[in-house]
Amino acid sequence: MIKLLVYIFLLSLNFSDVNSEDDKEVYKHLNLFGEAFEKIKNNYVEEVSSKELVEAAIEGMLSSLDPHSTFLNTDELKELKVQTKGEFGGLGIEVTLENGFVKVISPIDDTPASRAGILAGDLITHLDDEPVLGMTLSEAVSLMRGKAGSKIKLTVNREENKTLQIVITRAVIELKAVKAKVQNNIGYIRVSSFNQKVDTEIIKAISKFKKDNKIIGYVLDLRNNPGGLLDQAVNVTDIFLGRGEIVSTRGRFERDGSRFNSVKKDLTDGLPLVVLINQGSASASEIVAGALQDHKRAIIMGTKSFGKGSVQTILPSGENVALKLTTAKYYTPLGRSIQKTGIDPDILVEQAELKKLSESEIPSRKEADLRGAIENDQNSTKEKEPSKKKVEDSSNDYQLSRAFDLILALDMANSNYRQQ
Repeated sequence: MIKLLVYIFLLSLNFSDVNSEDDKEVYKHLNLFGEAFEKIKNNYVEEVSSKELVEAAIEGMLSSLDPHSTFLNTDELKELKVQTKGEFGGLGIEVTLENGFVKVISPIDDTPASRAGILAGDLITHLDDEPVLGMTLSEAVSLMRGKAGSKIKLTVNREENKTLQIVITRAVIELKAVKAKVQNNIGYIRVSSFNQKVDTEIIKAISKFKKDNKIIGYVLDLRNNPGGLLDQAVNVTDIFLGRGEIVSTRGRFERDGSRFNSVKKDLTDGLPLVVLINQGSASASEIVAGALQDHKRAIIMGTKSFGKGSVQTILPSGENVALKLTTAKYYTPLGRSIQKTGIDPDILVEQAELKKLSESEIPSRKEADLRGAIENDQNSTKEKEPSKKKVEDSSNDYQLSRAFDLILALDMANSNYRQQ
Protein backbone atom coordinates (compact mmCIF):
# COMPACT_ATOMS: atom_id res chain seq x y z
CA MET A 1 0.00 0.00 0.00
CA ILE A 2 2.81 2.39 0.89
CA LYS A 3 4.65 1.75 -2.37
CA LEU A 4 1.44 2.26 -4.34
CA LEU A 5 0.76 5.65 -2.71
CA VAL A 6 4.31 6.85 -3.28
CA TYR A 7 4.15 5.71 -6.90
CA ILE A 8 0.89 7.62 -7.43
CA PHE A 9 2.39 10.79 -5.97
CA LEU A 10 5.54 10.44 -8.09
CA LEU A 11 3.48 10.15 -11.26
CA SER A 12 1.88 13.51 -10.49
CA LEU A 13 5.26 15.24 -10.25
CA ASN A 14 6.99 17.10 -13.02
CA PHE A 15 10.25 15.18 -13.14
CA SER A 16 12.07 18.13 -14.69
CA ASP A 17 11.75 19.78 -11.28
CA VAL A 18 13.39 16.89 -9.45
CA ASN A 19 16.90 17.12 -10.81
CA SER A 20 18.83 18.85 -8.05
CA GLU A 21 20.06 17.20 -4.88
CA ASP A 22 17.60 19.24 -2.80
CA ASP A 23 14.63 18.16 -4.91
CA LYS A 24 15.57 14.50 -4.51
CA GLU A 25 14.51 14.86 -0.87
CA VAL A 26 10.94 14.77 -2.16
CA TYR A 27 11.16 10.99 -2.52
CA LYS A 28 12.03 10.60 1.14
CA HIS A 29 9.18 12.89 2.23
CA LEU A 30 6.67 11.07 0.05
CA ASN A 31 7.75 7.80 1.59
CA LEU A 32 7.15 9.35 5.02
CA PHE A 33 3.68 10.39 3.90
CA GLY A 34 2.93 6.84 2.78
CA GLU A 35 4.03 5.43 6.14
CA ALA A 36 1.91 7.95 8.06
CA PHE A 37 -1.08 7.16 5.86
CA GLU A 38 -0.71 3.42 6.46
CA LYS A 39 -0.31 3.79 10.24
CA ILE A 40 -3.40 6.00 10.48
CA LYS A 41 -5.44 3.54 8.45
CA ASN A 42 -4.37 0.60 10.64
CA ASN A 43 -4.16 2.15 14.12
CA TYR A 44 -6.52 5.13 14.42
CA VAL A 45 -9.26 4.66 17.01
CA GLU A 46 -12.00 4.95 14.38
CA GLU A 47 -12.13 3.80 10.78
CA VAL A 48 -11.24 6.52 8.29
CA SER A 49 -11.68 6.26 4.53
CA SER A 50 -8.71 6.66 2.22
CA LYS A 51 -10.57 9.46 0.40
CA GLU A 52 -10.98 11.46 3.62
CA LEU A 53 -7.31 11.07 4.52
CA VAL A 54 -6.00 12.07 1.12
CA GLU A 55 -8.30 15.10 0.86
CA ALA A 56 -7.35 16.17 4.38
CA ALA A 57 -3.67 15.86 3.48
CA ILE A 58 -4.12 18.01 0.38
CA GLU A 59 -6.16 20.57 2.35
CA GLY A 60 -3.47 20.73 5.01
CA MET A 61 -0.79 21.22 2.38
CA LEU A 62 -2.67 24.12 0.78
CA SER A 63 -3.80 25.82 3.99
CA SER A 64 -0.19 25.90 5.19
CA LEU A 65 0.67 28.19 2.26
CA ASP A 66 -1.69 31.11 2.91
CA PRO A 67 -5.25 31.78 4.15
CA HIS A 68 -6.77 31.76 0.65
CA SER A 69 -5.34 28.58 -0.88
CA THR A 70 -7.61 25.61 -0.27
CA PHE A 71 -8.90 22.29 -1.56
CA LEU A 72 -12.37 22.31 -3.10
CA ASN A 73 -14.23 19.02 -2.91
CA THR A 74 -17.19 18.32 -5.20
CA ASP A 75 -19.74 20.19 -3.07
CA GLU A 76 -17.47 23.17 -2.44
CA LEU A 77 -16.63 23.46 -6.14
CA LYS A 78 -20.34 23.56 -6.99
CA GLU A 79 -20.88 26.18 -4.28
CA LEU A 80 -18.11 28.37 -5.72
CA LYS A 81 -19.66 28.24 -9.18
CA VAL A 82 -23.04 29.22 -7.74
CA GLN A 83 -21.53 32.11 -5.77
CA THR A 84 -20.02 33.74 -8.85
CA LYS A 85 -23.47 33.66 -10.46
CA GLY A 86 -24.90 35.67 -7.56
CA GLU A 87 -26.89 33.09 -5.58
CA PHE A 88 -25.72 30.83 -2.79
CA GLY A 89 -26.78 29.33 0.49
CA GLY A 90 -25.49 30.18 3.94
CA LEU A 91 -25.10 33.20 6.21
CA GLY A 92 -23.85 35.82 3.78
CA ILE A 93 -20.32 36.57 5.01
CA GLU A 94 -16.94 36.59 3.31
CA VAL A 95 -14.34 35.07 5.63
CA THR A 96 -10.68 34.20 5.91
CA LEU A 97 -8.53 32.41 8.48
CA GLU A 98 -6.41 34.46 10.89
CA ASN A 99 -4.41 33.06 13.81
CA GLY A 100 -6.56 29.95 13.77
CA PHE A 101 -9.87 31.83 13.93
CA VAL A 102 -12.37 32.69 11.23
CA LYS A 103 -12.13 36.42 10.51
CA VAL A 104 -15.00 38.23 8.83
CA ILE A 105 -13.81 40.20 5.82
CA SER A 106 -17.28 41.64 5.42
CA PRO A 107 -20.95 40.78 5.75
CA ILE A 108 -22.86 40.94 2.47
CA ASP A 109 -25.72 43.43 2.22
CA ASP A 110 -29.25 42.22 3.04
CA THR A 111 -28.19 38.77 4.23
CA PRO A 112 -28.81 36.98 7.54
CA ALA A 113 -25.30 37.89 8.73
CA SER A 114 -25.68 41.62 8.06
CA ARG A 115 -29.14 41.70 9.65
CA ALA A 116 -27.81 39.89 12.73
CA GLY A 117 -25.15 42.57 13.23
CA ILE A 118 -22.01 40.75 12.09
CA LEU A 119 -19.28 43.33 11.36
CA ALA A 120 -16.12 43.38 9.29
CA GLY A 121 -13.19 42.42 11.51
CA ASP A 122 -15.20 40.12 13.81
CA LEU A 123 -13.37 36.95 14.87
CA ILE A 124 -15.56 33.84 15.00
CA THR A 125 -14.18 31.54 17.72
CA HIS A 126 -16.96 28.95 18.06
CA LEU A 127 -19.67 27.52 15.81
CA ASP A 128 -22.54 26.02 17.78
CA ASP A 129 -20.15 25.98 20.78
CA GLU A 130 -17.58 23.95 18.82
CA PRO A 131 -14.14 25.66 18.83
CA VAL A 132 -12.94 26.90 15.45
CA LEU A 133 -9.30 26.68 16.52
CA GLY A 134 -7.72 23.74 14.73
CA MET A 135 -10.23 23.70 11.87
CA THR A 136 -9.32 24.45 8.29
CA LEU A 137 -11.17 27.28 6.59
CA SER A 138 -13.08 24.78 4.46
CA GLU A 139 -14.22 22.88 7.56
CA ALA A 140 -15.42 26.06 9.23
CA VAL A 141 -17.24 27.22 6.10
CA SER A 142 -18.89 23.80 5.77
CA LEU A 143 -20.25 24.11 9.31
CA MET A 144 -21.65 27.56 8.57
CA ARG A 145 -23.44 26.27 5.49
CA GLY A 146 -26.67 24.36 5.89
CA LYS A 147 -30.32 24.05 5.03
CA ALA A 148 -32.23 27.31 4.65
CA GLY A 149 -34.23 27.97 7.81
CA SER A 150 -31.83 26.14 10.12
CA LYS A 151 -30.04 28.09 12.84
CA ILE A 152 -26.42 28.35 13.94
CA LYS A 153 -24.88 30.07 16.97
CA LEU A 154 -21.72 32.07 16.40
CA THR A 155 -19.40 33.09 19.24
CA VAL A 156 -17.80 36.32 18.11
CA ASN A 157 -14.87 38.28 19.54
CA ARG A 158 -15.10 41.97 18.75
CA GLU A 159 -12.60 44.70 19.51
CA GLU A 160 -11.81 45.43 23.17
CA ASN A 161 -12.23 41.74 24.01
CA LYS A 162 -15.99 41.92 23.66
CA THR A 163 -17.54 38.44 23.26
CA LEU A 164 -20.97 38.06 21.66
CA GLN A 165 -23.28 35.10 21.13
CA ILE A 166 -25.15 35.62 17.85
CA VAL A 167 -27.77 33.19 16.54
CA ILE A 168 -28.32 33.38 12.78
CA THR A 169 -30.92 31.64 10.64
CA ARG A 170 -29.44 30.35 7.40
CA ALA A 171 -31.04 31.34 4.09
CA VAL A 172 -30.70 30.94 0.36
CA ILE A 173 -29.06 34.22 -0.55
CA GLU A 174 -29.94 35.86 -3.82
CA LEU A 175 -27.31 38.52 -4.10
CA LYS A 176 -28.26 41.79 -5.78
CA ALA A 177 -24.80 43.20 -6.20
CA VAL A 178 -25.69 46.70 -7.46
CA LYS A 179 -28.03 49.27 -5.94
CA ALA A 180 -28.35 52.72 -7.46
CA LYS A 181 -30.25 55.94 -6.80
CA VAL A 182 -30.02 59.69 -7.32
CA GLN A 183 -29.84 62.09 -4.38
CA ASN A 184 -29.29 65.85 -4.74
CA ASN A 185 -28.39 65.25 -8.41
CA ILE A 186 -25.61 62.89 -7.30
CA GLY A 187 -25.54 59.39 -8.71
CA TYR A 188 -25.07 56.91 -5.87
CA ILE A 189 -23.93 53.39 -6.84
CA ARG A 190 -23.51 50.70 -4.18
CA VAL A 191 -21.62 47.54 -5.23
CA SER A 192 -21.74 44.76 -2.62
CA SER A 193 -19.68 42.17 -4.55
CA PHE A 194 -18.12 41.62 -7.95
CA ASN A 195 -20.12 38.73 -9.34
CA GLN A 196 -21.20 38.28 -12.95
CA LYS A 197 -22.79 41.21 -14.83
CA VAL A 198 -21.98 43.87 -12.21
CA ASP A 199 -20.52 46.09 -14.96
CA THR A 200 -23.72 45.76 -17.02
CA GLU A 201 -25.87 46.81 -14.04
CA ILE A 202 -23.70 49.87 -13.37
CA ILE A 203 -23.82 50.94 -17.03
CA LYS A 204 -27.63 50.65 -16.96
CA ALA A 205 -27.80 52.75 -13.78
CA ILE A 206 -25.56 55.49 -15.20
CA SER A 207 -27.60 55.64 -18.43
CA LYS A 208 -30.81 56.03 -16.42
CA PHE A 209 -29.20 58.70 -14.20
CA LYS A 210 -28.18 60.77 -17.23
CA LYS A 211 -31.55 60.39 -18.92
CA ASP A 212 -33.68 61.48 -15.97
CA ASN A 213 -31.45 63.91 -14.06
CA LYS A 214 -28.79 66.61 -14.31
CA ILE A 215 -26.00 64.69 -12.61
CA ILE A 216 -23.23 66.72 -10.93
CA GLY A 217 -21.11 63.81 -9.68
CA TYR A 218 -20.99 60.19 -8.54
CA VAL A 219 -20.40 58.23 -5.35
CA LEU A 220 -19.20 54.63 -5.78
CA ASP A 221 -19.72 52.78 -2.50
CA LEU A 222 -17.41 49.76 -2.11
CA ARG A 223 -17.61 49.48 1.67
CA ASN A 224 -17.81 45.91 2.98
CA ASN A 225 -17.36 44.60 -0.56
CA PRO A 226 -15.28 41.40 -0.26
CA GLY A 227 -14.36 41.28 -3.94
CA GLY A 228 -15.09 38.65 -6.56
CA LEU A 229 -14.23 38.26 -10.23
CA LEU A 230 -11.11 39.96 -11.58
CA ASP A 231 -12.65 40.66 -14.99
CA GLN A 232 -15.55 42.47 -13.29
CA ALA A 233 -13.15 44.64 -11.27
CA VAL A 234 -11.40 45.59 -14.52
CA ASN A 235 -14.68 46.26 -16.38
CA VAL A 236 -16.11 48.37 -13.55
CA THR A 237 -12.94 50.48 -13.36
CA ASP A 238 -13.07 50.94 -17.13
CA ILE A 239 -16.52 52.55 -16.78
CA PHE A 240 -15.00 55.47 -14.85
CA LEU A 241 -11.56 55.61 -16.53
CA GLY A 242 -10.80 56.98 -19.98
CA ARG A 243 -7.39 55.45 -20.51
CA GLY A 244 -4.36 53.86 -18.86
CA GLU A 245 -3.52 50.74 -16.90
CA ILE A 246 -6.06 49.35 -14.43
CA VAL A 247 -4.15 46.56 -12.69
CA SER A 248 -1.27 44.16 -13.23
CA THR A 249 -0.59 40.75 -11.77
CA ARG A 250 2.83 39.23 -11.09
CA GLY A 251 3.38 35.58 -10.38
CA ARG A 252 6.35 33.49 -9.38
CA PHE A 253 7.75 33.63 -12.90
CA GLU A 254 7.77 36.56 -15.31
CA ARG A 255 5.67 34.60 -17.81
CA ASP A 256 2.86 34.41 -15.23
CA GLY A 257 2.28 38.16 -15.16
CA SER A 258 -0.48 40.03 -16.97
CA ARG A 259 -1.60 43.62 -17.46
CA PHE A 260 -5.10 45.05 -17.88
CA ASN A 261 -5.76 48.42 -19.51
CA SER A 262 -8.75 50.69 -20.03
CA VAL A 263 -10.35 50.22 -23.45
CA LYS A 264 -13.55 52.31 -23.18
CA LYS A 265 -14.29 55.99 -22.65
CA ASP A 266 -15.28 57.39 -19.27
CA LEU A 267 -19.07 56.94 -19.19
CA THR A 268 -19.40 59.51 -16.40
CA ASP A 269 -17.91 62.30 -18.58
CA GLY A 270 -15.22 63.13 -16.04
CA LEU A 271 -17.66 64.34 -13.39
CA PRO A 272 -16.43 64.37 -9.76
CA LEU A 273 -16.21 60.85 -8.33
CA VAL A 274 -15.87 59.76 -4.70
CA VAL A 275 -15.14 56.12 -3.88
CA LEU A 276 -16.04 54.94 -0.37
CA ILE A 277 -13.96 52.12 1.18
CA ASN A 278 -13.44 50.60 4.64
CA GLN A 279 -11.72 47.62 6.24
CA GLY A 280 -14.30 45.32 4.65
CA SER A 281 -13.31 46.40 1.13
CA ALA A 282 -11.09 43.65 -0.26
CA SER A 283 -9.55 42.20 -3.40
CA ALA A 284 -11.54 43.39 -6.45
CA SER A 285 -12.74 46.45 -4.48
CA GLU A 286 -9.12 47.40 -3.84
CA ILE A 287 -8.26 46.98 -7.51
CA VAL A 288 -10.97 49.49 -8.46
CA ALA A 289 -10.08 51.97 -5.70
CA GLY A 290 -6.33 51.68 -6.33
CA ALA A 291 -6.62 52.27 -10.08
CA LEU A 292 -8.93 55.26 -9.75
CA GLN A 293 -6.69 56.70 -7.03
CA ASP A 294 -3.46 56.28 -9.00
CA HIS A 295 -4.99 57.96 -12.06
CA LYS A 296 -6.38 60.74 -9.83
CA ARG A 297 -9.79 60.03 -11.33
CA ALA A 298 -11.49 59.69 -7.97
CA ILE A 299 -11.14 60.83 -4.38
CA ILE A 300 -10.95 57.79 -2.11
CA MET A 301 -12.77 58.39 1.18
CA GLY A 302 -13.35 56.29 4.29
CA THR A 303 -10.88 54.05 6.12
CA LYS A 304 -8.01 51.76 5.09
CA SER A 305 -9.07 48.73 3.06
CA PHE A 306 -8.55 45.06 3.95
CA GLY A 307 -5.32 44.38 2.04
CA LYS A 308 -6.05 41.20 0.07
CA GLY A 309 -3.82 41.63 -2.94
CA SER A 310 -3.42 38.04 -4.06
CA VAL A 311 -4.83 36.19 -7.07
CA GLN A 312 -6.45 32.77 -6.64
CA THR A 313 -6.69 30.42 -9.62
CA ILE A 314 -9.06 27.45 -9.71
CA LEU A 315 -7.07 24.45 -10.97
CA PRO A 316 -9.20 21.37 -11.75
CA SER A 317 -7.65 18.30 -10.19
CA GLY A 318 -9.10 14.83 -10.37
CA GLU A 319 -12.81 14.15 -10.76
CA ASN A 320 -15.07 17.11 -9.85
CA VAL A 321 -12.55 18.56 -7.38
CA ALA A 322 -10.12 21.47 -7.69
CA LEU A 323 -7.31 23.37 -6.04
CA LYS A 324 -7.88 27.02 -5.24
CA LEU A 325 -4.28 28.19 -5.37
CA THR A 326 -2.69 31.61 -4.93
CA THR A 327 -0.76 32.18 -8.15
CA ALA A 328 -0.01 35.92 -8.29
CA LYS A 329 -0.30 39.30 -6.57
CA TYR A 330 -2.16 42.43 -7.65
CA TYR A 331 -0.38 45.73 -8.32
CA THR A 332 -1.94 49.14 -8.89
CA PRO A 333 -1.01 51.22 -12.00
CA LEU A 334 1.78 52.91 -10.03
CA GLY A 335 3.20 49.51 -9.05
CA ARG A 336 1.89 49.46 -5.48
CA SER A 337 1.25 46.04 -3.99
CA ILE A 338 -2.12 45.76 -2.28
CA GLN A 339 -1.13 42.67 -0.27
CA LYS A 340 -1.25 43.31 3.52
CA THR A 341 -1.04 47.08 2.95
CA GLY A 342 -4.44 47.83 1.45
CA ILE A 343 -5.53 51.16 -0.01
CA ASP A 344 -5.18 54.27 2.13
CA PRO A 345 -8.01 56.77 1.59
CA ASP A 346 -7.20 60.25 0.33
CA ILE A 347 -9.58 61.58 2.98
CA LEU A 348 -9.81 59.59 6.21
CA VAL A 349 -13.39 59.52 7.47
CA GLU A 350 -14.23 57.15 10.30
CA GLN A 351 -17.80 55.97 10.53
CA ALA A 352 -19.65 57.88 13.26
CA GLU A 353 -23.15 58.21 14.60
CA LEU A 354 -24.75 61.64 14.62
CA LYS A 355 -27.28 62.03 17.40
CA LYS A 356 -29.46 64.99 18.22
CA LEU A 357 -29.68 65.48 21.98
CA SER A 358 -33.15 65.88 23.41
CA GLU A 359 -33.91 68.91 25.58
CA SER A 360 -33.96 66.69 28.65
CA GLU A 361 -30.32 65.82 28.00
CA ILE A 362 -29.23 69.48 27.74
CA PRO A 363 -29.01 71.29 31.10
CA SER A 364 -30.56 74.72 30.49
CA ARG A 365 -32.92 77.26 32.11
CA LYS A 366 -35.51 79.51 30.55
CA GLU A 367 -37.37 82.60 31.82
CA ALA A 368 -40.43 80.47 32.46
CA ASP A 369 -38.38 78.35 34.89
CA LEU A 370 -37.63 81.29 37.18
CA ARG A 371 -39.71 81.68 40.33
CA GLY A 372 -42.01 84.71 40.15
CA ALA A 373 -41.57 85.27 36.41
CA ILE A 374 -44.12 87.71 34.96
CA GLU A 375 -46.92 86.07 33.02
CA ASN A 376 -47.42 86.80 29.31
CA ASP A 377 -50.82 88.55 28.98
CA GLN A 378 -51.21 87.41 25.38
CA ASN A 379 -51.19 83.70 26.29
CA SER A 380 -54.87 83.00 26.86
CA THR A 381 -54.44 79.25 26.52
CA LYS A 382 -51.91 76.81 27.75
CA GLU A 383 -48.90 76.28 25.57
CA LYS A 384 -49.26 73.18 23.42
CA GLU A 385 -46.89 70.31 23.97
CA PRO A 386 -44.34 70.09 21.17
CA SER A 387 -45.04 67.36 18.63
CA LYS A 388 -43.15 64.16 19.29
CA LYS A 389 -43.67 62.81 15.78
CA LYS A 390 -40.51 61.07 14.65
CA VAL A 391 -38.76 62.70 11.71
CA GLU A 392 -36.82 60.40 9.41
CA ASP A 393 -33.14 61.30 9.20
CA SER A 394 -31.71 60.28 5.83
CA SER A 395 -28.19 61.32 6.83
CA ASN A 396 -27.50 58.64 9.45
CA ASP A 397 -24.60 57.27 7.37
CA TYR A 398 -21.82 59.68 8.31
CA GLN A 399 -19.32 58.56 5.67
CA LEU A 400 -21.89 58.69 2.89
CA SER A 401 -23.04 62.14 4.02
CA ARG A 402 -19.46 63.41 3.83
CA ALA A 403 -19.10 61.94 0.33
CA PHE A 404 -22.24 63.79 -0.83
CA ASP A 405 -20.98 67.00 0.80
CA LEU A 406 -17.67 66.68 -1.06
CA ILE A 407 -19.39 66.23 -4.43
CA LEU A 408 -21.58 69.28 -3.77
CA ALA A 409 -18.52 71.32 -2.78
CA LEU A 410 -16.61 70.27 -5.90
CA ASP A 411 -19.59 71.14 -8.10
CA MET A 412 -19.84 74.55 -6.45
CA ALA A 413 -16.11 75.16 -6.94
CA ASN A 414 -16.34 74.14 -10.60
CA SER A 415 -19.34 76.44 -11.14
CA ASN A 416 -17.47 79.41 -9.65
CA TYR A 417 -14.44 78.61 -11.82
CA ARG A 418 -16.56 78.52 -14.99
CA GLN A 419 -18.14 81.90 -14.13
CA GLN A 420 -14.78 83.65 -13.79
